[in-house]
Amino acid sequence: MKILNQCRSLCVALLFAGVSSAQAADVVIGVPNWPSATATANILKVVLEDNLGLEVELQNGTNPVIFEAMDSGSMHVHPEVWLPNQANLHKKFVKSRGTVRMSPNGVPSFQGMCVTKATAKRTGIANIADLADPDMAKNFDTNGDGRGEVWIGASGWASTNIEKIRAKSYGYDETMELLEMDEALAMAKVDSAVAKNADHVFYCYTPNHMFALHDLVILKEPKYDASKWKIIQPTDDPQWLEKSSAPVAWDLAYLHVHYAASLEKKHPEAASLLSRVKLTTDLVSRMTFALVVKKMSAADYAKLWAKENAQLVDSWLK
Repeated sequence: MKILNQCRSLCVALLFAGVSSAQAADVVIGVPNWPSATATANILKVVLEDNLGLEVELQNGTNPVIFEAMDSGSMHVHPEVWLPNQANLHKKFVKSRGTVRMSPNGVPSFQGMCVTKATAKRTGIANIADLADPDMAKNFDTNGDGRGEVWIGASGWASTNIEKIRAKSYGYDETMELLEMDEALAMAKVDSAVAKNADHVFYCYTPNHMFALHDLVILKEPKYDASKWKIIQPTDDPQWLEKSSAPVAWDLAYLHVHYAASLEKKHPEAASLLSRVKLTTDLVSRMTFALVVKKMSAADYAKLWAKENAQLVDSWLK
């Protein structure tokens, strides 16, 4: 398995190296599959092109793929690395290999499990551990199999793996079906449940537009304890789930831009700008609202954002 993973990583790097050599882009930005990352990637593209005259390419990719590609130099930017979610990738490529740099300015983020206020009132659920109670879990059963359903994130998110660990640690992996699906579809299901007065439970985080759309209740749980937070990702060990445990709340996370160290020589002005990128929770929340609720295209929104936040962009250029 270890050899297979190494081969897969090598193949990914070679694939993106081939793509990069076939294009004229000065900077390639990876785009993970969630709205705020898409918005930030497009904003960085506009800022780099308009202010530095660089040609910038956007390419979709998962977190491991983007980090591997930054390591090889075939990609240059990850717009939104969540820490500690992607701590294993950060440790490998930033701390150990030194091929990736982290912008020091992080955006604080909360993560947990949510229900609507109406759901909490109807079911009496208050704590995340309540989901391990079969009688409580039945409130979230939509297909009649006796188990509830809970959205834990999209495939490819580091947080999705961690939510599997948390479900096992709290015991609701036995009473609830752990659903992985695209965030847009998952949020549509929340909207539908609200419209039908149906009970629904799901992974939630900030910055995110959902807190502006619905009256949400965060399920209670023991506060974060580093000694109890033992996380191993599947890229690091095939027995990651069995060896991991997290029966406590998430620690406060931070979102950071990461970029390839090779940019410091290839395009030092771009590396300098990326090291100064600074956003706020409110700004990122507005980004997701614009893309998901207002249905703006990421490219159009990025152009508008750059104009409306010209002073902030100027601070990245100093």
